[in-house]
Amino acid sequence: MTFRNGLDSLLRPEDSVLVLIDHQPYQLANLNSHDPQAVVNNTTALAKTAKVFGVPTILTSVIAARGGLIFKHVTDVFPGQEVIDRTFINTWEDKAVVDAVKATGRKQLIIAGLWTEICVAMPAIQAAGEGWDVTVITDASGGTSVEAHEVAIQRMIAAGINMMTWLALAAEWQRDWARVDTAGPLTQVMIDHVGGSGVAYMWEQQLLNTPVPAAG
Repeated sequence: MTFRNGLDSLLRPEDSVLVLIDHQPYQLANLNSHDPQAVVNNTTALAKTAKVFGVPTILTSVIAARGGLIFKHVTDVFPGQEVIDRTFINTWEDKAVVDAVKATGRKQLIIAGLWTEICVAMPAIQAAGEGWDVTVITDASGGTSVEAHEVAIQRMIAAGINMMTWLALAAEWQRDWARVDTAGPLTQVMIDHVGGSGVAYMWEQQLLNTPVPAAG
């Protein structure tokens, strides 16, 4: 087994490409591994984070005329961008998607989608077998049951695929808070999507901006 370690194994925005797969109403309706609201939140946060770092993002759906359009929360992040609609269940068998990914010239392939056991696992395993460095964002994905999601993760790990959550990915792309071009916009994503941490940050700003009471 090849272990994923060392500085070069960490994800870099300039080498990353993100594919968001089938975040659609039909799939969300039978999402049982996570709170659906959390998955919508996390997927939106992931999309916004990719935009902050200039990471090319491919949006794809399957038979949208019946399964519904990609969540508006996500498409609003990329206004006017084409969503590639497929008939293939396995995204990596769809030439339009693969060509769009290859056109970016990046090799760190990041995937999130619904459902984990089908529409995430199949392209991730195929792409990894073709030499791509594949990472799956588990909390912007979800399955038809907890078991389905967890077994899919185990299957993908056995195939050499890296697992992360969206906030861990954001931190890995940022790497250094001295990177001020992205630090501010990323902080806003955290305020909007990280719940307690976002509220705590705003509280901290409130306290820093509160004058110290004069001595009596």
